[in-house]
Amino acid sequence: MSTTPTRTAAALGALALTLAGCSLTGGGGDDEAGDGGEVTVVTHDSFALSEDLLAQFEAETGYTLTFVAPGDGGALVNQLVLTKDSPLGDVVYGIDNTFAARAVDAGVLEPYTSPDLPDSAGEYVLDEALTPVDVGDVCVNVDHQWFADAGLPEPVTLEDLADPAYRDLLVVTNPATSSPGLAFLAATVGAFGDGWQDYWADLADNGVKVVEGWSDAYYVDFSGSEGAGLRPLVLSYASSPAAEVTAGGGDPRTGALLETCFRQVEHAGVIAGAQNVEGARAFVDFLVSADVQADIPGQMFMYPVDTDVALPEAWAAYAPLAEEPHDVPAEQIAAEREDWIAAWTEIVIG
Repeated sequence: MSTTPTRTAAALGALALTLAGCSLTGGGGDDEAGDGGEVTVVTHDSFALSEDLLAQFEAETGYTLTFVAPGDGGALVNQLVLTKDSPLGDVVYGIDNTFAARAVDAGVLEPYTSPDLPDSAGEYVLDEALTPVDVGDVCVNVDHQWFADAGLPEPVTLEDLADPAYRDLLVVTNPATSSPGLAFLAATVGAFGDGWQDYWADLADNGVKVVEGWSDAYYVDFSGSEGAGLRPLVLSYASSPAAEVTAGGGDPRTGALLETCFRQVEHAGVIAGAQNVEGARAFVDFLVSADVQADIPGQMFMYPVDTDVALPEAWAAYAPLAEEPHDVPAEQIAAEREDWIAAWTEIVIG
């Protein structure tokens, strides 16, 4: 197991605060952003930032932060929609570009894009209610050691994953409940067009396993992280191998299949009906500040949207973004997402 935290492992501190019903306590500094009080931050379960940065936010603004984490990115948006009339909090982080349209169309967000957004993030802005915070490629990860021990060549492409040579080796997440799952479904639509359903039928016949969220896929079923799972192929991120670098700096046993990727962008926004609108806006601004952007790679293993931020040294070798990720326009995702999920469910789940 790596000494560098992965997205979920790094989030445990924030989740502990939530489960304990506690909040961070700031230093009661100058209340420059508003009248102070509590700001409830709703996130997916892989949110993590350094505690000193969160404490600094509280000290400088006079706000007190409380965190609520209802699940993976898909579950996060589902809960925002279901609780629209009684909002879970003031500000949300973790709505990605595959679920963004659902949140916007459901009216769960107030119009606000941070004026502090770096110029390099402009290409990722989807709507005035969303502020892009970080970027990552959702890709299939491979356990190099497993394949070496088995004497089996590693797959490279999406097509390879449906080859009988790799039967019962892949675990993915459900696109109805998981934002990486929906991103991977979009990758297959981008790669195969109208033939994506046939491709998923082939994957189903080849024994693909489906779980609800990323944590179960990566930590329970995958053989390459903590080594306890039985499947050497898992849906994760291109940056995940950088989290598996050994304590002595040795090469990780995992890698990303960069021909299987979809580019995911995660956003923050002010929740409609927020009790503390000014605090919510201040937190959105905080997420695109230079200090937080520099903290994101080491805490959440995503690329910051601010390209001026220096990346960890290991990322050049072990966390490259795909040169040609599979792409589907955001408007197509918005128009066809529900039909995709319904068809996928019938094909794969039955």
